[in-house]
Amino acid sequence: MIRVDGLTEGLELFKTLGSEVRMQIIELLSKEGPMNLNEMAQALNLTNGALTGHVRKLKECGIIQVKAEHTGRGMQKICSLGETQILLNIHPQIEEHSSKVYETELQIGHYSDYAVLSPCGLADSLQMLAAENDPRAFSYPQHLNAEILWFHDGYIEYRIPNLLPENQRIVQLTISLEISSADQGAAAESGSLISFALNDQPVCSWITEPEINSRGIYTPLWWKNHQCQHGHLKMLVINEMGIFIDGVKAQEPGTDWAFLDSHNEMRLRIETHPVGGHGGGVAIYGSSFGNYKQNIQAIVHYVPEDLFN
Repeated sequence: MIRVDGLTEGLELFKTLGSEVRMQIIELLSKEGPMNLNEMAQALNLTNGALTGHVRKLKECGIIQVKAEHTGRGMQKICSLGETQILLNIHPQIEEHSSKVYETELQIGHYSDYAVLSPCGLADSLQMLAAENDPRAFSYPQHLNAEILWFHDGYIEYRIPNLLPENQRIVQLTISLEISSADQGAAAESGSLISFALNDQPVCSWITEPEINSRGIYTPLWWKNHQCQHGHLKMLVINEMGIFIDGVKAQEPGTDWAFLDSHNEMRLRIETHPVGGHGGGVAIYGSSFGNYKQNIQAIVHYVPEDLFN
């Protein structure tokens, strides 16, 4: 994730994104995955010379990555998306108090608690981690290696590391992850009601919609399951202004648990149940599956406790 704290800091990034050609490059890589320069130039009807300048600008901003790889035709430059999210923070409370920030990432398999019912399953980037539809697999030691997991009834819970120094308080928590219903494709008639909670307090819910599935950009070729190909990148933001999901306010402010100190734990629970016609379950994607090369990411803004006294 590219984090921009304030409009002035993001000026160069905004200039880079102001080009229609560069936006086409980003869109192309998001749909097709990694490509070499020749493939990109042909797809965009550009010369290699014209493309190189745009790629350089996007690389400087961290939006794309360029790696040299040996192929059957010699050395080639392969381009891929380096980041899939841009977070622009213009929250006046955070800027006024000059908050400090830390970022942390949770592997999909590093959950701390769960209670799931069949159908369900886990896989790493190479293979299924146990027999499909066996809830006991969620307790096997190899679950730590999971890069994708899914279930249709129950919950999974993660502990977000609290790295705050003493006498500090959180003023904003941002969580992003790739998630979807576990049922995808033309045969899926119902979406899912997926709920998020922090420290047992409801945060918000999201109702997925039935959709035609397509292969995930980063989903391994061995993965033959037509379900769970890719998800949506959802962003939850909790601050004193309220709770937001993808920039839309889901809950008004006023809950004390949103502003934690160095002694609090942060337990993120993701839950779904087949009620009200929403029986599609939930799938969570790691960096080796889906359309976004990331795990569960958390960004924490914090300030000294005495600012609230």
